[in-house]
Amino acid sequence: MSSRKPLQELTLIVLTLFGTLGILTLILLLYNRIVGNGSSPPQPTCKNFPTGLFNYGGSTTWAPIRRDVDPVIQNICPQFQLRYMDHPTRTPGSGTGIQMVLDNQLDFSQSSRTIKTEEQQFAQQKGFSLKEIPVAIDGLAIAVNPNLKVSGITVNQLRQIYIGQITNWSQVGGPDLKITAYSRRKEDGGTVEFFIDNVLEKADFGNNVEFVYSTTDGLQKVSQTIGGIYYASAPEVVGQCTVNPLPLINKSNQLVTPYKEPFIPPENCPNQRNQLNSTAFQKGEYPITRKLFVVVKENNSIEQEAGKAYANWLLQSEAQQLIEKAGFVRIR
Repeated sequence: MSSRKPLQELTLIVLTLFGTLGILTLILLLYNRIVGNGSSPPQPTCKNFPTGLFNYGGSTTWAPIRRDVDPVIQNICPQFQLRYMDHPTRTPGSGTGIQMVLDNQLDFSQSSRTIKTEEQQFAQQKGFSLKEIPVAIDGLAIAVNPNLKVSGITVNQLRQIYIGQITNWSQVGGPDLKITAYSRRKEDGGTVEFFIDNVLEKADFGNNVEFVYSTTDGLQKVSQTIGGIYYASAPEVVGQCTVNPLPLINKSNQLVTPYKEPFIPPENCPNQRNQLNSTAFQKGEYPITRKLFVVVKENNSIEQEAGKAYANWLLQSEAQQLIEKAGFVRIR
C-alpha cells in the first residue's frame, strides 16, 4: 500500500504538468496568432511571375510604393527582378514613363493618370496597344503655410487661383494677403497633367503661377511664404511638418479634410503626424481623387507578362495592405 501511494502521486504530478504545458502552449499559439496578425500581415504570394530583369519607372507619385512595397516582391519572388529607370534627359513622371514604354525603354510603367488618346494611337502605329490597370486610389492635397488662416476653399476657387482670377486670400475668406501659387511644369508629370485636366478644366496656368523643380521644392517654398499654395499627391503633403493641408469644399457643400481629424498641428510633428483620410477618398467625398495605374504593353511578349504579373500582385489583399501602409488608399 505504501509503495503504490508515491507512484499514484508521481502519476498525478506528471499528468498535471502535461496539462499545464498544454494550456500554456494553447495560450502561446493564440497570442502569436493575435499579435502576429496585428503587426505582420501575411505576405502576398508569388505566382505567375516571369523570370528575368525588367525595367520600369514613370510617375513620381509612385515613389513611396517603389520604396516600401516593391522590395517585398524582390524578397519573395527572387526570379522577378525590377530595375527603376529614369529617362536620360526628360523629367521623371507619368508621361515620361509611358513614352519610354512606347520607345521600348521600359517593360512597363507606373502612372498617376490615364493613358491619353494620342499615346494609344502612337502605340497602335507601332503594332500594339497599351492597357492601364488601376491598383490604388490617390488624391491631390493642397498645401498652405501653417500661419495662413483659411478654413477651406472650393475646387472652383482653387481653379481660379491657378488661372489668375483670384490673387488675394481675402477673396476666399482669408487675410488681405497676396496669393503665391506654385506648381511644377506641365511636362513634369502626371500630377500636373491631372490637375490641369480635372481642376483647371484644361485651362492654362495664369501668369501669377511660379514654377518649381519638384514637390520638395514646392513644399519648402510654401513653408517660407505665408501666402503660398501648392498641390501634390496627398501622401506627399498630409504628413508634412512644415505645411498645412487645406480642407476642400465638395459639391455637397461639405468641408472635407485630406487628413483624419482631429488635426495634428505642426508643433506636435514629427512625434505625431497627420494621417490620410482614407474613408473620404474611398467614398469619393474628397473632391480631388484619382487612381494609380500600371501601364502595360499588350503585344503577347514577356514584358506584357511582367507588367500584368506586377499589377496582379499589387491587387492581392496583402499587397493592398502594404500600399495602404505606404500612404495610399487601397482599391480593394
